[in-house]
Amino acid sequence: MAKQEEEVYFVFMNFDPVYERLRADRSKEGSATLDAYLSHKHDKLLAKLLQPDSYRKRSSLAIVDGFAVEITEAQASVLRSAKEVRVVEKNQELA
Repeated sequence: MAKQEEEVYFVFMNFDPVYERLRADRSKEGSATLDAYLSHKHDKLLAKLLQPDSYRKRSSLAIVDGFAVEITEAQASVLRSAKEVRVVEKNQELA
């Protein structure tokens, strides 16, 4: 059986009051706390929904509470069905 092709997808999360509170703190320390919170939150979601070593998270995006991840279309569908997730979109290369 051939392995499905992995592509980069952007995953955007639903409203999170903790994220909103942390994002309001514009200090250097507040920014570090927000980054750590989001990275942990996004890692936890991926670990809960996808098999270990079947994806590669590229980055967490603090400005929009989202992340970039290399996954298959089937895995994107799994993420789309999660209650914590608002939108999952495949990265579109601009020519």
